[in-house]
Amino acid sequence: MDSEDRLFILYTSGTTGKPKGIEHVHGGYCVTPAKTLAWVFDIKDNDVWWCTADVGWITGHSYVVYGPLCLGATSMIYEGSPDFPDFSRWFKIIEANKVSVLYTAPTAVRMFMKAGDQWPKMANISSLRLLGTVGEPINPEAWIWYRNKFGAGKLQSMDTSWQTETGCFLVSPLPITPLKPGSPTYPLPGFNVDILDEDANPVPPGSGGNIVSSTPWPSMLRAFYKDEVRYKKEYWQMYWDIRPGTYLAGDKATKDKDGYFTIQGRIDDVLKVAGHRISNAEVESALVSHPKVAEAAVIGKPDEVKGEVIVAFVILKTGIEASEPLRPELAKHVRSVLGPVAYPETVYFVNDVPKTRSGKIMRRVIKAKALGNPVGDISALANPESVDAIPLIK
Repeated sequence: MDSEDRLFILYTSGTTGKPKGIEHVHGGYCVTPAKTLAWVFDIKDNDVWWCTADVGWITGHSYVVYGPLCLGATSMIYEGSPDFPDFSRWFKIIEANKVSVLYTAPTAVRMFMKAGDQWPKMANISSLRLLGTVGEPINPEAWIWYRNKFGAGKLQSMDTSWQTETGCFLVSPLPITPLKPGSPTYPLPGFNVDILDEDANPVPPGSGGNIVSSTPWPSMLRAFYKDEVRYKKEYWQMYWDIRPGTYLAGDKATKDKDGYFTIQGRIDDVLKVAGHRISNAEVESALVSHPKVAEAAVIGKPDEVKGEVIVAFVILKTGIEASEPLRPELAKHVRSVLGPVAYPETVYFVNDVPKTRSGKIMRRVIKAKALGNPVGDISALANPESVDAIPLIK
């Protein structure tokens, strides 16, 4: 095969609309999934690598199949639920197979948090030497719990940031990188990733902007299947006149004073409350930092005075009952963490929220359903039944 012959077409989950057919090619896909896996997780011949992803989405392609097998690594595959017959299932699999490196989604981590601290103790998981997460930004509370309960409070937990379109990690720590909970740290060597404002200027520390790349890499997407116009518009048009060839990832992030990235979510996942811009992920992380909350999704509801007000959908930890007094308690907790402007106007309790197969919360779907609008294409949702449970908001 020629290096540019198409290897596969993988449809994204459509967090921003109709799913897109991402085209990847033979040559590049044999290079950076393997190289970045070796860099970030230091895979050795005697490792047992377990990426818990579904093989049908990009993490399964890159880091269950192509990356590990190109390296000649032992790659675990398990088809089944993490909670059947009970929540000890994963831990018993780790013990039985002496898994040394575990790579999973923040959604799974929060699910185990919700289930309780007792489950990791039901098997010997001391074979683990390194942890990782993928699929969406991990909030600091979940990162710390994961490190403490899976990693005995001492293992590195590698938060990796990338996309279906990139085919491999772009922003991620190396095993020697000092970590900060909730941050994927820095761009990997050779990946010229930066954060720009709307005028193509690098953002100062503490400010948010758009994640971009100024140079290509081997496993980047080559096209949208039968949709060249949308491909050019979504990834190349925004900065073309100022910085030709700049790839727009479609996600926002901030850099701190040390240059560490914090991923805020999709460009269109930003709340505008009384003139202030707040990322949905910031409010969700503040909610999850409450001891009774396992997971949260936040949307903006149109408001004539403030522009938008914040509405939260909260999943409580196992054993915690929803109650009226808990609603203002959670709202006040967010205000204490983020300030008055982030105060949720309404808190709803739900059993689940719509997610992609990679664990990303589908805020577009939640907002449409909550406001009584058409939800659009939900064919790639991991849990389509959760859409009907989203209440209409007043």
